[in-house]
Amino acid sequence: MQSARKRIETENLILDTAVFSDWEAMYRNLWSQEESAKYMRWRVTPSAEEAQERMRRTIAWQKEHPLAWTVFRKAHKGSVCVRRSAGRAIGGAVGAAGEKMAGETIRNMTGEAIGFAGITKIADGVYEDTGIAVGPAFVRRGYGKQIVTALLEYCFWELGAERFVYSCRSLNLASHALALSCGFRRTHSEARTDPQNGSNYVLEFYEQRREDFEQCRESGGQCGEDSE
Repeated sequence: MQSARKRIETENLILDTAVFSDWEAMYRNLWSQEESAKYMRWRVTPSAEEAQERMRRTIAWQKEHPLAWTVFRKAHKGSVCVRRSAGRAIGGAVGAAGEKMAGETIRNMTGEAIGFAGITKIADGVYEDTGIAVGPAFVRRGYGKQIVTALLEYCFWELGAERFVYSCRSLNLASHALALSCGFRRTHSEARTDPQNGSNYVLEFYEQRREDFEQCRESGGQCGEDSE
């Protein structure tokens, strides 16, 4: 039986379950962006109709995979920051007239969907990322580091992981910088073929152990070099 999804919150982001109305923000911010798809195993979604269908697939996937999240930017200062998850309201937002707010009304108050993140268990005590992305309008804000750090905390402290594996294509310099900034060390590389277009590429692998992550946290230091 699948465990319930963990709603994860960082300084600026919320990782949670998507609902259908998120298709428009995901289409605008990520799925229509060639820059975002460049180093990923998915292709640009060319139309609103296809984005809607993609959101239906995303919702179905998340129902079966509780370690897959949609990434939402928190609402601007002064807004109530709550989310709907698994069909129920979280945070108990109350409208101006005092009525309880739920569903899509709450979603509209929380900030927009800007990306996705996921992990999977690959061995006892070992988890690996299955893809992390935010749209190009939201890079260079530290969001990637917030996501990766939150996933590390979740894996090590809640799932009991001993090791976390991160990978990215060799030409994706921003992802390499992100891995180093989060305290990962490079382990090896593998030649791969893109199933979408048959092109060859090199996938670089990094890993981090729980003891190293906790030692860094206990020391109060940065777990890697500063990253954009």
